[in-house]
Amino acid sequence: MLVTHTDRLVNLPCRFPMSGGHFEPMPTHVLTRREVLTRLAVGAAGMTISCTRADSIEIPAGRDGRLSARPRPDAGTADPGLTPLLLQSGRDGVAYVPPGQPAGGSLPLVVLLHGAGGSARPLEEALQAVADDTGCALLVPDSRGLTWDIVSGEYGDDVRFINDALELIFGRFSVDAERVAVAGFSDGASYALGLGLINGDLFRRVIAFSPGFLPPGQPLGKPPVFITHGTNDTVLPLEQTSRVIVENLSAGGYDVVFHEFAGGHSIPSSLAREAFGLVSGATVTTRVAVQDSPDGA
Repeated sequence: MLVTHTDRLVNLPCRFPMSGGHFEPMPTHVLTRREVLTRLAVGAAGMTISCTRADSIEIPAGRDGRLSARPRPDAGTADPGLTPLLLQSGRDGVAYVPPGQPAGGSLPLVVLLHGAGGSARPLEEALQAVADDTGCALLVPDSRGLTWDIVSGEYGDDVRFINDALELIFGRFSVDAERVAVAGFSDGASYALGLGLINGDLFRRVIAFSPGFLPPGQPLGKPPVFITHGTNDTVLPLEQTSRVIVENLSAGGYDVVFHEFAGGHSIPSSLAREAFGLVSGATVTTRVAVQDSPDGA
């Protein structure tokens, strides 16, 4: 299903903090046709691998994208508010728990991944109101470098850091194992697709806002996938990215919800609410105009 949508946009190009707490766009790298096709070829190879026996593939330990952290039934009650992870100096990350959570209850959790050149805090700020509306706790880590490891060719340090961050959160408060999702924007969306499909036994839903490619890996399970992309995106053009990704995922048997919206490289707030509402079970109404094809024919 393709959907056109007009809404308030959360504009999140890759950004560096400037003096005075303001943010200005960094020079965004527009993928060349060769780069897009190369990334999509890598993703297609990953989908091919999914048809091969897992025990016939030798992957170095720690490089397969697998996460071992799991929710703990004996974890405590979450305190609302924003807290730093304090796992590393420098690039670290934050966790956010929305107010008004029932005492003793387990929370839905969204692991939220920023775009290239970005960091956790601006993305958390942009989607905090969405978390409040849907009741989702957020874990928002910083990538170890300017972007996520698989974009440079293989899983590694980012996977280990995200696993450590999950262990921290799962020990800090009770998380509902049936309501854990991974989401991301831009490069973070591509990374969410990679980690989400590899860790389908942990992530019950995968959310990708304007992804660029489908990373390779050995999928496990079939989590439903939610993708949004702007029809006027000049950073990661729709025709060369999400439409190809959706076609590959659908051919692989995944349940995919795909929204196209009138806009650029950004996140429509109501589509973010719809996605997070699917994670938490909250009822969210999104006004959309449905069309049968990209051309509206």
